[in-house]
Amino acid sequence: MSMPDAMPLPGVGEELKQAKEIEDAEKYSFMATVTKAPKKIQFADDMQEFSRFPTKTGRRSLSRSISQSSTDSYSSAASYTDSSDDEVSPREKQQTNSKGSSTFCVKNIKQAEFGRREIEIAEQDMSALISLRKRAQGEKPLAGAKIVGCTHITAQTAVLIETLCALGAQCRWSACNIYSTQNEVAAALAEAGVAVFAWKGESEDDFWWCIDRCVNMDGWQANMILDDGGDLTHWVYKKYPNVFKKIRGIVEESVTGVHRLYQLSKAGKLCVPAMNVNDSVTKQKFDNLYCCRESILDGLKRTTDVMFGGKQVVVCGYGEVGKGCCAALKALGAIVYITEIDPICALQACMDGFRVVKLNEVIRQVDVVITCTGNKNVVTREHLDRMKNSCIVCNMGHSNTEIDVTSLRTPELTWERVRSQVDHVIWPDGKRVVLLAEGRLLNLSCSTVPTFVLSITATTQALALIELYNAPEGRYKQDVYLLPKKMDEYVASLHLPSFDAHLTELTDDQAKYLGLNKNGPFKPNYYRY
Repeated sequence: MSMPDAMPLPGVGEELKQAKEIEDAEKYSFMATVTKAPKKIQFADDMQEFSRFPTKTGRRSLSRSISQSSTDSYSSAASYTDSSDDEVSPREKQQTNSKGSSTFCVKNIKQAEFGRREIEIAEQDMSALISLRKRAQGEKPLAGAKIVGCTHITAQTAVLIETLCALGAQCRWSACNIYSTQNEVAAALAEAGVAVFAWKGESEDDFWWCIDRCVNMDGWQANMILDDGGDLTHWVYKKYPNVFKKIRGIVEESVTGVHRLYQLSKAGKLCVPAMNVNDSVTKQKFDNLYCCRESILDGLKRTTDVMFGGKQVVVCGYGEVGKGCCAALKALGAIVYITEIDPICALQACMDGFRVVKLNEVIRQVDVVITCTGNKNVVTREHLDRMKNSCIVCNMGHSNTEIDVTSLRTPELTWERVRSQVDHVIWPDGKRVVLLAEGRLLNLSCSTVPTFVLSITATTQALALIELYNAPEGRYKQDVYLLPKKMDEYVASLHLPSFDAHLTELTDDQAKYLGLNKNGPFKPNYYRY
């Protein structure tokens, strides 16, 4: 039932009518003012015109200087804290942890509580590494080991570092990438007593300073190296040759770092045994393949919000990293091209349904360029000049040498930082190329990587350190070695319970028929998984 309109009180009706007229007059007067006001809003056509032909003044006001763009600290999505909130360099700060120690250099020691939560979360999905820690903690197999490390400093790496400490080692640590450090995790490690020198957004000078602080300390001399990329090994070899000669073992986990070790060995300059963890099955087939299969999409989505369906993507390199990237991109409907120098990898790409091309053949038409070769100058200035507007360029290899970023730091090109780790490089005609992480490792610079896969890699690294440190004299000479097959299998077996997986056991008769030990190893060293 509808209610009747309310009746005005006697003598009030005329006043309400006058008030209504005044209100309407004011409203229409305001609308007329808005209508007559000069336009201050750029509409679609004007904005497009501005985008195509930005003026020098406009560019200068929007863009950062090249030097500032390369050194500014931006927090990744993996970090609670924004690194740009404090412009004072950590090198200029005087910080101490709760125990009064100042043997560290991090962004902000007050972030330690947040970092500890990150580490505790990572531990939940690194049960195999925690299991190794518990099993070997009583024996202290790394007692007396003084490990200097240079890796990505994330919550997952922190679990590894604290495992090494629990097994008896003393550790000093720096970051192998200027953008991948989680500041709160570095603070948590410093609070726990680890001498860590790293923060997100280091300059090149900061990067080498941090490495030197790890190595150069009065009364402390490293006897083991854990490296990711070979920069730490190179620094000790060049700057501290006497220290290098006394190192008992080097463990290296990247393609780039392993390549450097083999170069030293070939030249007869490698005077210590080294373990090539990168080519161990549990690193290469899991971290390189499965990790990149997931993290490539994570990094690209977080930075660009790109939709992959129908996009044309060229992936340079079809090794394990390339295979993982291509599988993910293909699954989302991207049209994927491959470049390769190796005919075997090229044939694998063809059999997997990809077209193998030279980069010059597709550079004008592709929407995304991804490098993962471990080489240098894979994408040159000539390629960058020929790319179409808004082409996304990124690197999934360890080093920042694959994309010739240096050639883009010229006066005629303008750099605009549009969001964390995303730069628009603008040509004089208005064309923009979207460069991610300044050509550095995309996944760890711009996103995160799966914790479980890093547990596999970290467990492999820990076992390699234990093996080299405790090996009897003469077992390992001055050369580069692969992780023993038995250890590879042990690492895998530690992770199977997470899936409630049950291995089949050989009978005595079956083991005799195959010529195997019932407990492994189950494959010869030459077997290709």
